[in-house]
Amino acid sequence: MTPAETTHEGADPSHGGITTHRGTRENCAGPDCGPDRGFTTSEISAELVKSAATDSDVLWSARVSTLGETSLADQYSGELAPRDRGLINFLMRDRHGTPFEHNSMTFLIKAPMMVFWQMVRHRVGWSYNLESGRYRELGLEFYSPDRDRPLRQVGKPGAYEYVPGTDYQQRLMWHELETSYGQAWDSYQRMLTAGIAREVARLVLPFGVYFHGYATCNARSLMHFLSLRTKDEGATVVSSPQHEINVVANQMEAEWARLMPETHAAFIRNGRVAP
Repeated sequence: MTPAETTHEGADPSHGGITTHRGTRENCAGPDCGPDRGFTTSEISAELVKSAATDSDVLWSARVSTLGETSLADQYSGELAPRDRGLINFLMRDRHGTPFEHNSMTFLIKAPMMVFWQMVRHRVGWSYNLESGRYRELGLEFYSPDRDRPLRQVGKPGAYEYVPGTDYQQRLMWHELETSYGQAWDSYQRMLTAGIAREVARLVLPFGVYFHGYATCNARSLMHFLSLRTKDEGATVVSSPQHEINVVANQMEAEWARLMPETHAAFIRNGRVAP
């Protein structure tokens, strides 16, 4: 029996799509073949690195209105009393927002540049610091969506949804991204090697390049962020965020729910409307 011929998928130079190449990818001279450079990933993360945030922060900051300077003297430890949970829910329901600002959470974000581009639209109650492509050489790491990421937009503006792509669309996307990323990185390196400043050489890098950065917020600003950047059918207003920033938002929400469970529960009960 003749053994099956080894083949792999690669670029078709005639039309830019995907076709079948003979032999192994590592030994192929095709335009996007050769040894795997290993520079793409679908990883996106939001790691809580610093926090000063508890449900009791909402209580003492709210009760200063009736107790004055003595409100902080109350020690809230362990499970909150029914009156405490009731106060948090009242503040959330009636949108008395400032008591939810007396806390802080700092996240270390690892994501492609397009995610940070969306995040910095949230300014009130947020602080950001990102690694700089001007002061350091950026790393060889680019974003490539996995199979869970919907690829096709169906419907008209204001009334559309995203659905999975075909197998061909998936393969084509991966091929085009890897080809484009590889060319962009090679151009970046050639400019750096030639002595061109990092702040100029970085111009060739696409939105898929990874950055690391810190994002600091409070519970109120985070709730505003979550109301727009997560999709929850139980929300009063159901949002349609981009997949990648939704991943970041879900991880942030999980950490916040652990730190401030009663505040998070009140947010859910009241339709995910930020106070």
